[in-house]
Amino acid sequence: MDQDRDEYDTVVIGGGSGSQVATAAADRGLEAAVIEPGPLGGACITRGCVPSKALLHRADLADEVRRAGEFGVAADLKDVAYGEITDAIHDTVYEKAARQDRSLEENENVALYRGEGHFVDERTIAVEPTGDSGEGSEITGDAIILAVGSRPMVPPIDGLEDVDFRTSDDALYLEERPNELAIVGGGYIGAELGYFFGAVGTDVSMIGRSEQLIPGEDDDASAVVTDSLADYCELYTGYEAAEVSQNGDGGVTITAEPSDDDSGNGSDGDAVEIEADDLLLATGRRPNTDTLALEETDVETDDKGYVETDARLETTAEGIWALGDIVGEQPFKHAADYEAEIVMANVLDGAGREVDYGAMPHAIFTSPQVASVGRTESKLEDEGRDYEATTVPFDAAPLGLILGADDGFVKVLAAPDGEILGCHVVGPQASTLIQEVVVAMDRGDGTVDDVAEPVHVHPALSEAIYTAFDDLSSSEFSTAPDWRDVAPSGRGSGEE
Repeated sequence: MDQDRDEYDTVVIGGGSGSQVATAAADRGLEAAVIEPGPLGGACITRGCVPSKALLHRADLADEVRRAGEFGVAADLKDVAYGEITDAIHDTVYEKAARQDRSLEENENVALYRGEGHFVDERTIAVEPTGDSGEGSEITGDAIILAVGSRPMVPPIDGLEDVDFRTSDDALYLEERPNELAIVGGGYIGAELGYFFGAVGTDVSMIGRSEQLIPGEDDDASAVVTDSLADYCELYTGYEAAEVSQNGDGGVTITAEPSDDDSGNGSDGDAVEIEADDLLLATGRRPNTDTLALEETDVETDDKGYVETDARLETTAEGIWALGDIVGEQPFKHAADYEAEIVMANVLDGAGREVDYGAMPHAIFTSPQVASVGRTESKLEDEGRDYEATTVPFDAAPLGLILGADDGFVKVLAAPDGEILGCHVVGPQASTLIQEVVVAMDRGDGTVDDVAEPVHVHPALSEAIYTAFDDLSSSEFSTAPDWRDVAPSGRGSGEE
């Protein structure tokens, strides 16, 4: 394709999940353009999901070594080759981004514009090049897809402008492990990074506004993760960072005061001062819509900057669509991919497909892992909805007992007629185990019997899922395992 062309059938602003819409259009023989200033693949590949989970895998390995004595295996963790780990992860994920870059460059029906895109009118986008990528351009598209993602939010903390700090974007590839790290933020990003740094030997202090970490999760899941993270970090839950300053040792001092969060669960204690070598902000993310000059269009956003769309993901401007983090519904890579599929169908086929997030799962890769789909118990109570609940510990399944997953559980929430309303899994492989529940909710009738009736492998961890759903099943007969009354014979004495 001639790069001087400025008219396309489809224009995508953002090289993450949205670029899949461009390649789908190109497969139809249409002319498409992708505008992206950074690595292809979006934040997930190079600055989020993948590199962070690669780090967390190393944390899991370190944790397994430390726990080996519980199972009668003598092992010592002598060292963590921190710089080698981060270098290897960096090289892997950026090679993937480079491969995606080459794939787009080689597609004769896709033009890749290296730069920042913003509107100059309803249908025209100006591209300001980055680096040495050439002169600026103006392009138009019959269909325009907004998929510019999000960036870390920097909260208004007194003194922050005079202090060096990191965000999740620049904390993943450090050359050396911090000795002391203060993390501001108790959501899933802060919890995952707190677990990682704590597991590899950093002294971590974590400040969270709510009394429990990951407060958006089911209350029981939040409680388990909070208790677990206390083994890796010094927790200051119910506090918020009020002031920061550089101290005489080159580090940072954080003054944290009791919070007054929306739930009323803030601490009623005194202010505390926390000293650390490094400061990491993990206080959420904000949509990049402020880079698009949307005031030049009829695209509307809410008070937080998220793009308003209808159920088909078309914005308030005809022919302009949105997906991913800027929609603000489900801030996950897999959700953005799902939304890209919806946009493909509607833009390329006029299918009129609508999004349905009812069976949209997510996971948090702490130790233990957390995975969830559907509503939480507190959400159902707020809605005044009738429901039944059961909670089964992981050690009901023999493999859960063998693995020593003492704090793991499966909670099932169902309507009186058996409809699955939510499921929350805490424990090893939770991110994988949740999937059969997702399939039941999305493809079957969505009842507890859809999960309880199929045969489950013995003695796999999926038997914990089976036992929980069997508790609420309408079946007269049951063969679900229950090993809760047995001593953990699959483990060692705990002595080395």
